Amino acid sequence: MRPTEAAPAVPDAPRGNWVDRFLPGSWKPYARMARLDRPIGWWLLLLPCWWSAALAADALGERWPDPWHLILFLVGAIAMRGAGCTYNDIVDRDIDASVARTRLRPIPSGQVSVRQAKLFLAAQALVGLVVLVQFNRFAILLGIASLLTVAIYPFLKRVTDWPQLGLGIAFSWGALMGWAAAFGSLSLSPVLLYLGGVAWTIGYDTIYAHQDKEDDALVGVRSTARLFGAATRPYLAGFYALATLFFAASFYIAGAGLAAFIGLALGATHLGWQVAALRSDDPDNCLRLFRSNRDYGLILFAALVADAWLTAA
Repeated sequence: MRPTEAAPAVPDAPRGNWVDRFLPGSWKPYARMARLDRPIGWWLLLLPCWWSAALAADALGERWPDPWHLILFLVGAIAMRGAGCTYNDIVDRDIDASVARTRLRPIPSGQVSVRQAKLFLAAQALVGLVVLVQFNRFAILLGIASLLTVAIYPFLKRVTDWPQLGLGIAFSWGALMGWAAAFGSLSLSPVLLYLGGVAWTIGYDTIYAHQDKEDDALVGVRSTARLFGAATRPYLAGFYALATLFFAASFYIAGAGLAAFIGLALGATHLGWQVAALRSDDPDNCLRLFRSNRDYGLILFAALVADAWLTAA
């Protein structure tokens, strides 16, 4: 079926978003497949890159993270998040057709064919490649290695209760990339930052997965939301606490100063609010808390930038 102006939006897209308001009708299904109407995804992919770049600048005694690197990470996050979502939609098209929140996605609703989706995937991946080759050799190889985690992720929900761990492994890769782009190597600090990102991702994606748990049970899709069930709040608190500890250790080893740790404390307060506010049987509540993780990530980034500036001043 050819994309049309009347092609419906998916239920969890913000109402009146720029895709619905401004793009030509034939473009909208592709923009929706890349989740351009839901920017939270590329934010969550981007923020670990920015944390890592800012922490590297702090460790090097520089006043700011490299602005060119920040721009490259922004473009790359948008392109690769779109490519990842397109790949996920191709793989999950039959499952998506059985889930209320996803059955209006472009492929299961017939707005985009599988062949068209594959061509769109290739175009987005090409943009990501152009971004990646701007970095040093080590960072390029590290970025290529991340593709394996992306390729495996969509299949995990079929075989394990921990697909959120797979998402964390893939989505937190930027915590390694920012440091690698600055240093041309890795050390313990970015590895700890990465592990913290994995724990953080398990937490926020568990919140997200609670929106689909009834449909997931019907079609046999597994998740930490179904695994934790009514005990989600203590598990969430545990993963968020683990993330905070990993981040604190990363900051300490990198030689970060007081501003970074103040920001981490403010961020931990925000995570604590998420745990307290969670109502796992309320999809609107889960979506709101999930989206609030952009704010958490920006708090940490601002604190690391401030610390680099204060330390170098």
